[in-house]
Amino acid sequence: MALLQWPQENAHDPDPRIRFFSAPESNLVLDFHGDPAHSGLTVFSDGNHHMALEAAIREFATINPKVGDVFYTTTPPAPLVAAAKGHGLMVGNLHLNVQPDIFIGPENIISNLATDGLVSRHAPFVQSRGNVLLVRKHNPKNIHSVSDLLSDSVRLTCSNPQTEKASFEVYREAAINMANQADAATEDLVEKLSGSSESTVHSQVIHHREVPQIIADDKADAAIIYYHLALRYTRIFPDIFDLVDVQDNLANNRPEAGPITQYHIGIVNQKSSWSEAFYEFMQHSVATEIYEYHGLSALH
Repeated sequence: MALLQWPQENAHDPDPRIRFFSAPESNLVLDFHGDPAHSGLTVFSDGNHHMALEAAIREFATINPKVGDVFYTTTPPAPLVAAAKGHGLMVGNLHLNVQPDIFIGPENIISNLATDGLVSRHAPFVQSRGNVLLVRKHNPKNIHSVSDLLSDSVRLTCSNPQTEKASFEVYREAAINMANQADAATEDLVEKLSGSSESTVHSQVIHHREVPQIIADDKADAAIIYYHLALRYTRIFPDIFDLVDVQDNLANNRPEAGPITQYHIGIVNQKSSWSEAFYEFMQHSVATEIYEYHGLSALH
């Protein structure tokens, strides 16, 4: 199957005179958004909620037109932490030596940055709603339960346990919870998910882009993944993916197929003209309602 055609993501629609210089499988950059040289605000964020963050940043820029462009990232946290500590970011051969005004990520990531003195203050604003299964359209392998995942004929995919440790641990714990609920072989499912067998394909760098592509390419049959990510994929690629809610947890508002990830927003650059305004905005109902539309739950 051809590469998934991801929609454009930026704080503003690009000038139609701008030429797009990218090529699939060569020079294609999806998780760095905007102009780092002339932005009024720079936001480092993990990427699992990239669809909600884009919509929130667009709304913030509309309400505050003087901010101009917003440069923001949606990658796994580890490279962003290194960049915030002064080590920069490499995108292919491009070196970006930028510092964030705002850092968004899971609670433990932001708390560690605060301990290191890089975040002056932080607060939770949304959380995930558990995990589901992502499968190809019409679910050709008829996957509806944990026992189906353990079948030798079903190939799994998830984030890489070495390069994306944070998200892999979430999915590992989700697999344990799913297996315990179904009274299935917990150790067998965790072993399969970790890649001890040939029935698992891991992403390499950014699972929220790679995992759906792996399934679309028929290299795997199912993924244990955040509900809000699966929701996004089924919305923008409705002819390619379906979502399987194991044991109807989400329908019954019981996301036992957790764990639940709580996202914090932290101020890094107190001297920025826009840090405080964005920090407050992301905790306001305007932003949290955007996040709820995209499958996360507001905390305020």
